[in-house]
Amino acid sequence: MSLIERYLFRQMLIPTLLAAAALFGVGLLSQSLGQLDIIIDQRQSALVFLKIIMLAMPQLANLILPISVLVAALVALNRLHTEQELVVCFAGGMSRWRLISPAMHLAILAVLVGLVVNLWIQPAAYREMRRTLYAAKTDLAATLVVEGQFTEPAPHFTVYGQTVDPDGLIHNLFIHQETATGGATTYTAKEGRIVYRDKFPILVMRQGSNQEFSDTGVLNFLSFEEYALDLRPFLNADGPIRYKSSDRYLHELFYPDLRQSFEKKNRTKLLAEGHSRLASPLYSLAFMAMALAAVVAAGFSRLGYGRRIAAIGAAAAAVRILGFAVQAACDDNVWMNALQYLIPLAATAWGFGQVFRSVERRSGWRDWMPFEMKEPKATIGAPA
Repeated sequence: MSLIERYLFRQMLIPTLLAAAALFGVGLLSQSLGQLDIIIDQRQSALVFLKIIMLAMPQLANLILPISVLVAALVALNRLHTEQELVVCFAGGMSRWRLISPAMHLAILAVLVGLVVNLWIQPAAYREMRRTLYAAKTDLAATLVVEGQFTEPAPHFTVYGQTVDPDGLIHNLFIHQETATGGATTYTAKEGRIVYRDKFPILVMRQGSNQEFSDTGVLNFLSFEEYALDLRPFLNADGPIRYKSSDRYLHELFYPDLRQSFEKKNRTKLLAEGHSRLASPLYSLAFMAMALAAVVAAGFSRLGYGRRIAAIGAAAAAVRILGFAVQAACDDNVWMNALQYLIPLAATAWGFGQVFRSVERRSGWRDWMPFEMKEPKATIGAPA
């Protein structure tokens, strides 16, 4: 790129990064509000909470990057146009293609970043997030006791603790366990603490008693100084982790293992997700072309370009919403996957068509000049 092209590229790159940072901040806030139950219900640490939020962010990239490109292009091009820097470029002999080439380089860079995120970073991040959520869900030790409340962390397993010290010591502990055969066991202890042995939780109770009522009607009573209750049978293990379509790599979406019931049942949904991963980065190119159509395709105006920018912004929103609607429809109609590519490509073609459309003979680089710089037109009776 020449010096002027590098200058134009830099003028659009900085607003793009700022817009992306602002949108990622909004996405971070929305994700944090949606994951508060990790701390409230699952009683996980703030570190786990932040980890889940950050792992959820890559999926927002295919939405944030095109919007960032659109906002930054409109802001930068509008400023360059109103300050007559584009006029100087045309007056210096730059063609329209050379003028828009920095913007296209930025759009192609955004497309490549979106593809890398969609094809590799998102599935890796979502798999790790799924494992973290699974570990939080099955963390019985973290949800076993709620101070002053009866809880049922597992089926037929009721726990009560009067108070819980900051160091994890539970006072006046009560546990009631029912068996499948109709029997029941009740534990009471003055204090208890959850410890880990070989990475599995064990509840150690001290100064308590054990009352066991068997299914044959026999009551057994036992007092103890210390008793260890293995909590592994009560862990909420729902089987192996099952990855959703958002967690899968591209080859797993296009070539699923049809011997598995989930893959066989959701074959069309997996295909729709795969095509969406490939098509969604194209919206960065489409939105850049639409931004160029809003500013570069028109002549110089002292009144600004607010109406054109608002119209293009509304059109871009409509195009993206239509893309989401088509993606949802592709879950049931495989043939509609072609529309996922056609919509952004059609918007791109329209934008380039506006930028390179044929103009009247009187138009040209003079139309980009302010009124004072144009030569006066000849009038009747005036000397030539």
